[in-house]
Amino acid sequence: MPTGRRRIARVLIDSPLPQLDRLFDYAMPEGLGEVQPGVRIKAPLRTAGRVVDGLIVEIDEEPDPSRTLSEIESIVSSTVVMPDPLYRLARRVADRAAGSASDVLRLAIPKRQVRVEKSWTPVAAPPAVPAEAVSGAEAVVARYDGLAEVLAERRRAAVEAIPVQNGTTPGWAEMIAASATIELASGRSSILIVPDYRDQEVLLAALATMVPDDAVARYDARQSNPERYRSFLRTLDEAPCVVIGNRSAVYAPVQAGLVAIWDDGDPLLGEPLAPYVHARDAALVRQEQEGSALLLVGHTRSTDAQRLVAGGWMHEVTAVRRVLPQVRLSTPQELEQGGRRVPSSAFGAARAATGEGPVLVQVARPGFSPSLVCGTCRAPARCTHCGGPLGARRRGAVPVCGWCGRSAHSWRCGHCDSDQVRLASSGTERTADELGRAFPGVRVIVSDGAHPVQHVDAKPALVVATRGAEPIADGGYRAVILLDGSRMLQAPELRIGESCLRWWCNAAALAAPGAPVHLVGVDGPVARALATWTPAAYARGELEARAPLHMPPTARVAQIDGLPAAVRAALDALAELDIRGEAVLGPVPIGDEGKVRALVRFSYAAGQAVATRLRATVIAQAAQSRRGRGRVRVPLTVHLDILEPDI
Repeated sequence: MPTGRRRIARVLIDSPLPQLDRLFDYAMPEGLGEVQPGVRIKAPLRTAGRVVDGLIVEIDEEPDPSRTLSEIESIVSSTVVMPDPLYRLARRVADRAAGSASDVLRLAIPKRQVRVEKSWTPVAAPPAVPAEAVSGAEAVVARYDGLAEVLAERRRAAVEAIPVQNGTTPGWAEMIAASATIELASGRSSILIVPDYRDQEVLLAALATMVPDDAVARYDARQSNPERYRSFLRTLDEAPCVVIGNRSAVYAPVQAGLVAIWDDGDPLLGEPLAPYVHARDAALVRQEQEGSALLLVGHTRSTDAQRLVAGGWMHEVTAVRRVLPQVRLSTPQELEQGGRRVPSSAFGAARAATGEGPVLVQVARPGFSPSLVCGTCRAPARCTHCGGPLGARRRGAVPVCGWCGRSAHSWRCGHCDSDQVRLASSGTERTADELGRAFPGVRVIVSDGAHPVQHVDAKPALVVATRGAEPIADGGYRAVILLDGSRMLQAPELRIGESCLRWWCNAAALAAPGAPVHLVGVDGPVARALATWTPAAYARGELEARAPLHMPPTARVAQIDGLPAAVRAALDALAELDIRGEAVLGPVPIGDEGKVRALVRFSYAAGQAVATRLRATVIAQAAQSRRGRGRVRVPLTVHLDILEPDI
């Protein structure tokens, strides 16, 4: 090293404070030896008077040794846990969402496990994929028109999965596993993202028949810390692998040839922690950065994916030969005429199907009776302590509040003073009780959050499940009955029609070939889209309806929460920008802490400018509040691309 020069490290501090979201220069003592960028370190933070964790982003030489710099205190580990592509991805994702790179990296890099790290043996040799597995995977990919070209040319595509359930592996899982197998055989890694553990188990079962076990790295929220860290270390190795996991798997530090997301419309793929980035948005940023193939796979198409297709950013991929479920509609008028929850056509189909195998009955909510009403005036029964809805855990049980959990032993109606309650809705347990009486001698299986069931055999049974908790049946269900559709559609959500279509299509896809699917008590555009199996057309219609209102995803939306002065400062900063078609809603009060909320709608073209200006305001407000006394530390928070505007 030339005389008069010294080594310095540019460090990203692990801190939730927005004003610390930048690189800090630290001097590197001679005793540290050779240090690589991307390792964990500990360094003093003079403003806080303490030692903090950090990651080295760059190592450089400084010609001015007279500049006063703090020294790195220690190297936590020599393992490079943050390769340069991961840092660049985290930086770009954070900048797009007006957030901090350290918040993104906290999702991507698990806590260090010393024993795992010391015992880990790097994998250098590429995994051997059997030739028959590759040929089988190519045959599966060939069932989709243009999918092979999308993989070979590293393009983006919205893929409509084949809704056929022949055995125990759904068509979507087989197709995604086949695509990952082809990539692995070519020496490239894949990242497969699913909403929850049920989908992960299904996809793991499909991968087990195609790729070696040591080629699969799981990112699972149910894993212990050592298991999660072991999987993370596997993704740092040179040997390619298949990463499968939930939303945070999108940040896996592999050089991916393929990123595939199953059911991108599922809200579980939206990150609830700052900077609140949806896995789909992070995957789009990653695809642009790495040039990998990107697949958004689903039985339906989200309006977000449809926006990309309509704008030419994504290709459409459908099956060469579409095999669709046989959907039959029962209108609300049929239910009113019969006075029953299940119309005669659906009841007869279930009666016939139970002689052959399992029948799926989808309901809206778990429990026995999630809501009660007054037995006299039919007003909703509410808790006298918190105002929450009262429900019943079984017939004749004491009502219990769904919010505070208190039992209403001596409840009386606030409208008519009656002490009688009436069951107003049917959950999984009440539905199972009623069907058990109507189908004597037939097994009744309940599958919901409290009673999870992953798989049922091919023997006759009635499977009552909540949406998203439907087990997979051997050979598929002999009939599918979709109840409570009208209740689902009544939810006060912008995307409720889109969500209902997704729930119903996913359940219908579990039916055996030729099995009837009955949608009960629903008509209108959503029912027609299910009956004709045209989810893409429904997404186009939804997108066209939202465009004049500038509602997401036709426009981006920023939610700004904080103290009134801080929110006003953010809105004033945005007023200086020339944003076409912007609309400011609010501010309005929220909560009891004196805070307010405002929504700002803006175009995608203005996204970077808006995110930069909002981030600068957040940092300025945070720094200002730190200098004051008796004030909150972060008086302003920003959430971009919210799924459901709430004001």
